[in-house]
Amino acid sequence: MPPGTDFVSLGSAHPFPQELAVRNHPHVLFICTGNYYRSRFAEAVFNHHARRQAIPWRAFSRGLSLFLPQGALSPHVIVGLTRRGIALTNTTMDPTPLTEANLRRAAIRIALFESEHRPMVARLFPEWETKTTYWRIPDLDEVTPDEGLAMIEAEVVRLIEELQGRPEAVCPDTATAPRSTR
Repeated sequence: MPPGTDFVSLGSAHPFPQELAVRNHPHVLFICTGNYYRSRFAEAVFNHHARRQAIPWRAFSRGLSLFLPQGALSPHVIVGLTRRGIALTNTTMDPTPLTEANLRRAAIRIALFESEHRPMVARLFPEWETKTTYWRIPDLDEVTPDEGLAMIEAEVVRLIEELQGRPEAVCPDTATAPRSTR
């Protein structure tokens, strides 16, 4: 495996890598189908940039319909993060299913592909459908890995920039999801 792929052993009590398990930060939740590719990349890119820019937010990711992919993390994500100099410790260790508690914990909830994920959120967590922001980042059946990862990175960078300019970023109780539904 490439450098930076070691994960901190967390045990079942910690949903994040040790350095990200900071309870006093507001959280962004990235949601996709399998929590294997898109949401995990978004989580890692967000946490990397938030730490580097000293933004008081952290991200975690979850999946709406986990399946048994080939491994814990998409090889496209490993390559994409490695090329960008982002350590894999910026994402969770394994795909994790979305729960009601995850939705409550997050100040901002973002599903990666509206046409795919809005119906799933509406079916599984109907009260959260309108409290979730939906991006328009398709899966590998519609875009190449390089295109998809670049789209995710651009959205995450925009989100970081928006959070930098928000006074409520230091007071998560007043935080609401960004207005964008790219």
